[in-house]
Amino acid sequence: MDIDAWVWWLIGAVGLGIPLVLTAMPEFGMLSVGAVAGAVTAALGFGVVAQVVVFAAVSVALIAVVRPIAARHRDGRPGIATGIDALKGRQAVVLERVDGHGGRIKLAGEIWSARSLDGEQTFEPGQQVDVVEIDGATAVVM
Repeated sequence: MDIDAWVWWLIGAVGLGIPLVLTAMPEFGMLSVGAVAGAVTAALGFGVVAQVVVFAAVSVALIAVVRPIAARHRDGRPGIATGIDALKGRQAVVLERVDGHGGRIKLAGEIWSARSLDGEQTFEPGQQVDVVEIDGATAVVM
């Protein structure tokens, strides 16, 4: 039984697709697409050299073009802040006078102890303040 070249290329494409699923490395998927292009080239009757050239060209083109675009999209996504990181930059209302030594604010519906970032600065009840950071259980505000 003689198997056509395009069938071997499709077997190779499936073989390259397996590590893609197991390792989540997109490069294997791009090589798999290159193998499918080699299979199409073989099915159209081109020789082995043309098949290998098409496989290599498509694979390299996909890796060179798609991978940097995917990396840019992945790195460009802002992370979702959770926990105390989500409180930084929020506004709060002063409940008890806040200075460099302490005070109380209402932040995200909860009462927090607070101190001013600049030890000389004071905030009176009712004033809006911005949370700069969280130091333990104390909000540092300005």
